[in-house]
This record gives sequence, structure tokens and C-alpha cells, in this order.
Amino acid sequence: MAAPFAFEKRDKPLRGGQIRAFVVGVVVALLLGSILLLIAGHDPITIYTKMFDSAFGSRRGISTTLTRAVPLGLAGLAVAVAGSMGLWNIGAEGQIIAGAIAGAWVARLGGDLPGPALITLMLLGAVVGGGLLALGPAIARASLGVNEIITTLMLNEVAIRVVRYLVNGPWKDPDGNNFPIAPELPDQSALPALFERSNIGLLIAAAVLLGFGVYTARSAWGYELRIAGSSEKAATYAGISLKAKVFTVLVLSGAIAGLAGGIELTGSSDRLVEGVANGWGYAGIIVAALALMRPSGVAAVAVAFGAVQVGGLSIQTLGVPAAIASILQALILFGALSAAVFTNYRLVRRSSGVTTATVATS
Repeated sequence: MAAPFAFEKRDKPLRGGQIRAFVVGVVVALLLGSILLLIAGHDPITIYTKMFDSAFGSRRGISTTLTRAVPLGLAGLAVAVAGSMGLWNIGAEGQIIAGAIAGAWVARLGGDLPGPALITLMLLGAVVGGGLLALGPAIARASLGVNEIITTLMLNEVAIRVVRYLVNGPWKDPDGNNFPIAPELPDQSALPALFERSNIGLLIAAAVLLGFGVYTARSAWGYELRIAGSSEKAATYAGISLKAKVFTVLVLSGAIAGLAGGIELTGSSDRLVEGVANGWGYAGIIVAALALMRPSGVAAVAVAFGAVQVGGLSIQTLGVPAAIASILQALILFGALSAAVFTNYRLVRRSSGVTTATVATS
């Protein structure tokens, strides 16, 4: 028996679909989250008010939210860059670690350099480190057609093992009370403060996100990227080298994730540790998915997710597990992705196996 309803592709995607999908996702998350909170015996209004106040109710809260949004935004951009061409970079977590390792290595070599020079070289090193980790998957995908999901995911574990080896072996701090940590970085390697808990890493990330969004929207390279992502046949007909585009995009994706590791190292940490990536790379996949793989939407989603994480930590004082933040993130994702379907499709009613009437048109 045929299903009474079916999805029909729209002639043109709905305008504002990206924003609409995200708003719907937030609304769905709040509603379903309210049900969970009520079942657990908590007042949703009190909990959500506390979360909002913690994230945006003070300069300190805003700075904390924006600081968390930096690695989320860069990791999300890294995934979205690859996703805009139909590729999946699941290795942002490892690339963040590779960037942090490279930045720490630069600091070990140039610890006597003045602050501006040292920070610049550390961040450049982080970009190179992340790009190098993505180099193998890029070559394998462009030249041999090897699935980048598998290779990038596997390299996450390699990066984790390398940083674990370094902080437990040759880079272990002899004064660290036997903890698996590297020695403290030079004082001048810390990014200058901006306000409260934030530092100029926020401005660097904002510049990268804004610059990349504008460049891809207005440049020939960005146009070719969109063509290659939408249709291989159209790209070939237009004379676009798919192999070159795949290689460039994956390496660039890794470099952006590496920058996130460099900013984390110079901004939020004073030394290299095993958990330097802190799950930002995996969270970046969610951020990119909510932004519908469009770099233009990554920043807003990253700020929203940073707020959810900050708020999730604050509600522990009310007896609510911090895991509620993770649940809300998942609910936002599912709600937004479900809403995004209707950006490109509409639900229609079937009659005798033939579509006869439109049920959902907007």
C-alpha cells in the first residue's frame, strides 16, 4: 500500500530557508526540552531564564559565550567549507589537536621572540599543522577517490595518540607532579585580552568567518566551489578541475580547524594538554549542519551553541544536570534539519498513487 503522503522537490528552495530552519530548530528544542524539565520536576521558565542570563545577562557572561563560540565557529567553518562541495571533513577534532601541537612546537623553538612575532608564528604554525593532517585525506580523495569520511575520522585517533605521546614523553613537564602536561608556554605567547574573559582570538575568528563568507560569495573561486558542489557534470562542462578543487578544499578545511587549535592554545590554555581539542571538532560538525553547510550561517549558530553550553553549566546550581545542554543541542539539530527538508521539498497528498493536492507549500 502506497504511503498517503510524499515529498516533492520544489522548483526553487524557499527564501530564508537557512534562518527559518534554525529558528524552528530552536523552538522545537525549547518545547521538547520543557517537557523533559517538567518530567524531571523543574520549572522550564526558571531554567531557561537562568541559562539566558548566564550567557547574555552580563559582560562576563557575554565574553564567556563569545569565547566558546570561537572554536565552535572555526570548527564549524572548517566542516562547512568541505561540506559546500559535498565533502565531509570528520577530522576537525584531530586537526585542532595538530594545530595546537604545531603551535606549541613553534613556541618551544622561538620562546625568546617578542610577543607579536611569537603569537603570529604560532598561529601560522597551527594553520600549517591542521592543513598537513588533512593533506593525506585530500590526496587520497582527489587522486584515488578514497572516501574522506573514513580517512579524516581515522586521523583523529592518530592526532590523539601523538599529543598523548608528547605530553607523557619528550614534552612532559618535569615539574608537573607527574601529570601528562607539557611545560607552560612563554608568557608573551598569550593572546592579548579584549574584555572580561575574551581575547583577540575573537577578532581573528570573526575576521576569518566574515572574510571567508564574503570571498566565497563574491569571488570566482567561490562560484566555482558552488558549481562543483552542486553538479560534477556542470563543473566538468565549465572547465573546473574537480581534483584540484577537492584537494584545495580539504586542505583549507584542515587549516581552518588548525587555526582553532592555535587560538585555543594561545588564548585559553597556558600549555599543551591531551584535551586541548575539548570536543570542539565534533561540535563543529553540528554547527556546520545547522548552518546548512553555508559559511555565512556558521557564526550565528556558533554563538547560539556557545550560549547553550554556558547556560548548561550554569543551571547545575539549580540541581539540573549540565547534560541538559547537550540534549538541547541535539534537539536543535534534529529540529533544524527536519525544518531544512521543507526548504527544498514540500509534503503532498497522494490519491490512487498519484499526487493530487499540495499539503505543505511553504
